Amino acid sequence: MKTIRCGICFMKQLLVETRYRSKAWLARVAIAIVAFAALVLNAPESARATGIYEMPNLAPGEPTWVVDEGNVLSRLSEGKLASAAEQLRDATDTEMRFVTIHRLDYGETAQSFTDALFEKWFPTPEQGANQILVVVDTVTNNSAIHVGEGVGETVNAAIAESIASETIQVPLRQDNKYNQAFLDASDRISAVVSGQPDPGPPEVDNELNLEGTFTSAEDTDQGSATVIVVVLLLLATVIPMATYYWYQSFGN
Repeated sequence: MKTIRCGICFMKQLLVETRYRSKAWLARVAIAIVAFAALVLNAPESARATGIYEMPNLAPGEPTWVVDEGNVLSRLSEGKLASAAEQLRDATDTEMRFVTIHRLDYGETAQSFTDALFEKWFPTPEQGANQILVVVDTVTNNSAIHVGEGVGETVNAAIAESIASETIQVPLRQDNKYNQAFLDASDRISAVVSGQPDPGPPEVDNELNLEGTFTSAEDTDQGSATVIVVVLLLLATVIPMATYYWYQSFGN
């Protein structure tokens, strides 16, 4: 009898230890799930960033005038931009191209991205001489332009800066009018390169709030972070409860 009682005590102790280890194991599993969920939730933000080497390859003379990675341009606008670019090329040998991207890589600016993309597409001075590249990041609405050396005297630094900071920015500040911004830039570039008088930037209503109606990158990141924190809190609450009920069922 004594031996039997000792055996029963041993089995009870073993069962308690087994349950404790199972509970600790389940807790570790729950923590791992939450950590994995955090990685998954954070992944889309970085995945949407556009790097130089994710952009399609392009060479001078190719009829690729618009690359809308940001998905903000209508087909009608793309058609108008392409038509204007082809007319400008046929008349002056100058090629203008328009690019939208969604979110820059960390540490990148609209201008540094534009310069690097220009270098990727036109790696030699001869290839890039008659090229004009306009880029807009649709998260921050920052815009930039790179003008080839062969067109630099016509589209000088002052005009190029005005196109990027005024011609494009005014429509963007008026409720994110991407189509209007690129069409205005196309019209102005075409006029200047063709030898017509510079039409200048669009007129601005003095009553218009020019502080910008778009969401800044910082605000966007904070909003995304808030969503992630809320989801993680929900997961941290639901997963332990689920594992507890599962453990209770397992124990019974």
